[in-house]
Amino acid sequence: MSKKRKLSKIARALPMLFLWLIVVGIISFLVLFIYIELTLPAPESIAVRKITESTKIYDKTGEILLYDIHGEEKRTIIPWDQIPESAKEATLASEDAEFYDHKGLDLRGIARALLKDLRDFDLSQGGSTITQQLVKKTLLGDEKTITRKLKEALLSIEVEKRYTKGEILWMYLNQIPYGSNAYGIEAASKTFFGKTASALTVNEAAILASLIKAPSYYSPYGNHVDELAVRKNSLLERMAALNFITPEEYEEAVNEKLVFGSNVEKIQAPHFVIMVKEYLENKYGRGAVESGGLKVITTLDAELQTLAEETVSKYAEINKERYKASNAALIAIDPKTGEILSLVGSVDYFDIENEGNFNVATAKRQPGSAFKPFAYAAAFQKGYPDFTVLFDVKTEFNPNCSPDTEQEKDQYGLDCYHPRNYDGRFRGPVTMRQALAQSLNVPSVKTLYLAGVNDTLDLAEKMGITTLQDRSRFGLSLVLGGAEVRLIDLVSAYSVFANDGIRNPWHFIKGVESADGMVLENNAPDPKRVLDSQIARLVSDVMSDNSARAPVFGYSSSLYFPGKSVAAKTGTTQENRDAWVIGYSPTVAIGVWVGNNRQESMTQEGAGISAAGPMWHEFMAKAVEKLPREEFVKPDLVSSSKPMLNGIYDGSDPHNILYYVDGNSDQFKNWEWSVRRFFGLN
Repeated sequence: MSKKRKLSKIARALPMLFLWLIVVGIISFLVLFIYIELTLPAPESIAVRKITESTKIYDKTGEILLYDIHGEEKRTIIPWDQIPESAKEATLASEDAEFYDHKGLDLRGIARALLKDLRDFDLSQGGSTITQQLVKKTLLGDEKTITRKLKEALLSIEVEKRYTKGEILWMYLNQIPYGSNAYGIEAASKTFFGKTASALTVNEAAILASLIKAPSYYSPYGNHVDELAVRKNSLLERMAALNFITPEEYEEAVNEKLVFGSNVEKIQAPHFVIMVKEYLENKYGRGAVESGGLKVITTLDAELQTLAEETVSKYAEINKERYKASNAALIAIDPKTGEILSLVGSVDYFDIENEGNFNVATAKRQPGSAFKPFAYAAAFQKGYPDFTVLFDVKTEFNPNCSPDTEQEKDQYGLDCYHPRNYDGRFRGPVTMRQALAQSLNVPSVKTLYLAGVNDTLDLAEKMGITTLQDRSRFGLSLVLGGAEVRLIDLVSAYSVFANDGIRNPWHFIKGVESADGMVLENNAPDPKRVLDSQIARLVSDVMSDNSARAPVFGYSSSLYFPGKSVAAKTGTTQENRDAWVIGYSPTVAIGVWVGNNRQESMTQEGAGISAAGPMWHEFMAKAVEKLPREEFVKPDLVSSSKPMLNGIYDGSDPHNILYYVDGNSDQFKNWEWSVRRFFGLN
């Protein structure tokens, strides 16, 4: 076949080939279109899908945000009327000025973008309307393919048919990313400016709208802030050109200084907030907490918390310099409800190098003499009046050891036990009132014996101490701090004294709501009487008796509040590892711990009241001024006809108290010997 004939044959076949190509192309397009239609998500799902929303933890008023818990997306959905017009208009000017004129697609923008894509062999240009962006972010994702773009176009048209322009713009502004994990305009406003969206200025609204195009690149915390400012000013010009703002508003906005909030995520009352967060995650699951949009109202009094943090910070510096005590903790509880009003777990939560995130308020520490009131309360329950006479004399409490206190071990290899007072002195006959008020050790051990170790442990547990399970560890040293307790429990237990013997277990959450307003928790006080009111009143009367404690603490100590009902007790542990002051008025119970996280000793001068007292006193003074004033109810007079229980002892023929109440006790011999020796009768 000649070359000419071959060319002629090919020429005749070309139209048929093109026809077949067109047919195949049309069929392929129809198949692709049908496939896309079948695989499109329902347009309605853009509104009904589950939106990630962060959990908010508030103070007791429900107005002060303590912490915003979120996963990858920090978001708060707000109503249309809480989004300012300037934010809506800035977004339109930046992203889609023809938003109210098109039906979901900007055909001129698409053509312009398509030409650029073809020129650059790229699919990065979208010519996207706000509707398209919303569809892409919420339903399709960011994959850059022809198929995805076709789906986006079809869905945008369908969405525009089903929703008003206002609804589409509202969904868009509540869902788009602004950078720094902030999704939606409310989260962005709080992240970058520390305010709600409703309070945005025109300048701030333009800044947020400028971030939409490239949140990471234009981040206020990145290296392109100057470019962000240029983009923002250009956007303001466009807003003025579109008559969204007046020339005067434009000038004011352009000249407004750029001020951004810290990019460090804020946590107010961090030790407290972390306790709340852990509780929520244990109860509802981490996923629900990070994305479920819970609203949590806590018991925290924000004003008292600020005062607590300032007070701890102030005296921590002093204690570190004076007493080598580098840490401190403070808790305030409402005795009438059990609500935690303030909690400082360490001096500085964010000082990770010095274990500042460690929460001493919930850690186990030995309480020293701060445990004594439970023994005295148990003794008072058994009928011992507060003016019962005990002998503060050197006494051996191991019955198998010599009463002269010279032995260190008994015949079984067990330790002999002859405690001393903190100052090494012995005061002879004292009343239980004096012994508790002055924190005398020997009479307190005798009180514990009279009350019974197990009965004292039972009472302490009923009042709120939760760390006494292994009772085999406890003996007569219990009353001097032989058991480890938690500051939060100790303050809660003292609240029972403050509340006339009624216990309200401590708690830190008032209520929890779901994102749609359903009440998940509504915590109310759960009062239960655990101590007779007369006993509670008697303990409070003793621990607020300034005259009774003055011989040890002086008349103007940190424990004294002239004209006010305030009871208090100090505590110091062996080798000065812990210093405590726990006290209360009828309306607030406050506990302070001072020491070192790793059990290092303070100086001897820092014992008890010296290190912890001023901190406790200053905060208590501020708290009682803020809270309603109430007075302690005076206890009824308790009397007894028995010698020594009626406040009288026979100096000519003295005996220890067991002589009158339990002569068969295994303690009788040693107690009697020590009393007789004190009077020179041995």
